[in-house]
Amino acid sequence: MTQQSGSAPGGPDDKGHISKTPAVQHALVQEKERSRGIFLHTGWRSAGTWVWSRFRALQTVTAFYEPLHPILGDIRAADIPALEPTWTSGHPTLTAPYFTEYRPFIQDNLHGVAGYRKSFSTDRFGLVPDAGFPALQAYLKNLCDQSNQDKTPVFKFCRSLGRLTWFKSAFPQVMHAVVLRNPASQFASGWLLHQQWSNPFFVAAPFRVLGLNQAEPIVKEVIEACGVRLVPTRVTTIDEYAAACEQYVRTVEGEIAYRAFIALWILGVLRSAGDADLLVDVDRLGQSPEYASALRAQVRSQVDITPGFNGARDLVAETRRNATRMKGIDGRLIRPINASALNFMVSQNGSMGSRTDVTEIIKEKLALASELSEQWRY
Repeated sequence: MTQQSGSAPGGPDDKGHISKTPAVQHALVQEKERSRGIFLHTGWRSAGTWVWSRFRALQTVTAFYEPLHPILGDIRAADIPALEPTWTSGHPTLTAPYFTEYRPFIQDNLHGVAGYRKSFSTDRFGLVPDAGFPALQAYLKNLCDQSNQDKTPVFKFCRSLGRLTWFKSAFPQVMHAVVLRNPASQFASGWLLHQQWSNPFFVAAPFRVLGLNQAEPIVKEVIEACGVRLVPTRVTTIDEYAAACEQYVRTVEGEIAYRAFIALWILGVLRSAGDADLLVDVDRLGQSPEYASALRAQVRSQVDITPGFNGARDLVAETRRNATRMKGIDGRLIRPINASALNFMVSQNGSMGSRTDVTEIIKEKLALASELSEQWRY
């Protein structure tokens, strides 16, 4: 049908103004509502690196790996090529070394990424931003602003779950996604690295983070609720305390290590899941192609990029297969520890807001963890 009068849809009217048809208006609203980047908030050994790698594979993305990692305070551009996954890490094969995207932010012949401070590397759990947060906000904003303007910035964090509320307030235009894995599988991943390859970092990390935050009321409460035994040494510098924690866990019993881990896990969940724009359930990713497709659609609707989540490993099945490799820990002790963590979560009235769906997911994760860990024996 020939249009009899007026201007073409979306074209100028007789006064030279651009008319906005319903379709154009809808597109503009969608564009305004879409996020302008992604912050992936993850825990250690949560499969967050795999999720991040799915975004990094896209030509339309600039993907920053662990922007709070302490190595960024000392790194040189010449160091980057050597920073690739080891075969013990369990990380996916990468098309470029981990920290490649930081090259433009490291001056030639100098150490460190511009704006980075070592204090950024310790998670915090206060309700309001601390005195150092403006510097952290400026550092991340610079990474966003100075990246390729035609690409979507995606950041994969491992030290931000306690500060998600701060980040969300400071970066409201970003989609904040929380990567969630059941605690038994996540703990087992770090425990096996410690047990088989003498890598104590992932077992020591919860002791370090809890110890450095033990003056915070909610941290003190979770330590007591989960029966955590912190490193029996006075907190001095971050480096000295981290070294003391790594020495401590070289001989620590598995049950004691799990108590610290679950305390930090439930604390991170309380401080992040209720505020997340998106939850990424990595346990389901490897089990359900339908879930992977739905997750892809959710990301596309919010950020207008389309990562592929197919090909994820079934991490729950792996935990079951690896049960006989878990030495130095009695799985029969795990269920009551998980119950203590659940009771602590329930005691924190309103921490999840109205997110009853998230509360149910956490209950399911703890129940799954109790089931998986029952097969662990000395």
